[in-house]
Amino acid sequence: MAKFQKGQSGNPAGRPRGIATQAKLRTAIEKDVPAILEAMVAAAKAGDTTAAKLLLDRTLPALKPTTDPVTFTPGATLADTGHAIMQAVAQGQMTTEQGTALISALAGLARVIEVDELTRRIEALEQGRTPQEAATP
Repeated sequence: MAKFQKGQSGNPAGRPRGIATQAKLRTAIEKDVPAILEAMVAAAKAGDTTAAKLLLDRTLPALKPTTDPVTFTPGATLADTGHAIMQAVAQGQMTTEQGTALISALAGLARVIEVDELTRRIEALEQGRTPQEAATP
């Protein structure tokens, strides 16, 4: 005979959350927090790199890389603009990350243009006109 019934949980109430345990721990060390922090700071100042890392990780945000803005001449078409971006990356005028971001933005723009074009075509077909007639105001 099977130990568990198919389709029925062996623990219908589920796993209890750890919030109660965390609250108990916080309450237990609450009065000692200033002394613990003081000891951590003293250890970090004495050269304990683990204590220093823990303090810094908890108090200072991680530095994020920054890049300078770049300019380039877009092409007449989306494909030409993509080539211009690739050429700028190849010549070192922009970083690979900047080029990747611009190519992604260009791909998004292409999708927007495509959806817009398809919408206009569908509307023209529904009104009984050809797409060329709908394009001319």
